[in-house]
Amino acid sequence: MDKLVRNFYRLLMLLSCLSMLAAFGAVALGVLAREFIHININGLDAYAGYAIAAALFFALPATLQNGDHIRVTLVLDRLPARARNFMEWFCLSAALVLTLYIAFYAVRAVWISYITHDISPAADATPLWIPQISMAMGCIGFALAFAHALILRWQGSSFMAVSETASFE
Repeated sequence: MDKLVRNFYRLLMLLSCLSMLAAFGAVALGVLAREFIHININGLDAYAGYAIAAALFFALPATLQNGDHIRVTLVLDRLPARARNFMEWFCLSAALVLTLYIAFYAVRAVWISYITHDISPAADATPLWIPQISMAMGCIGFALAFAHALILRWQGSSFMAVSETASFE
């Protein structure tokens, strides 16, 4: 199961990379079309925005796993071992509850946009459920990552790597 979940994180990170390339492509196409052909392609800015948002949400689980999220350990580092252990359990549990809540409402937003045929008010007029899928998938992956971290902590292993930039001691 561990390998399946980690492969899901990798898939989301690959989708994040592809989303960043799509954002670059949309921006570059818009600039080149305006500069050389003198045509403004309507909706490209919206697609670049969708791609950037998708990249952000898709990357959430893998960046958590790699220890690249901001973790304030100022208080944790000064606690006794027993209190630190309790606080880490509490923080992981609270994060899981919060991310499950966010994932539920992200999926709900996709469903509501789909059944109400909600479209973008921008020039692209894209059905909003399509770009919202990336948000829902990223939020589900993020909640899964916190559940995974709790399970691994319970088993005595570590889920999150310590980021090289986070350890300035």
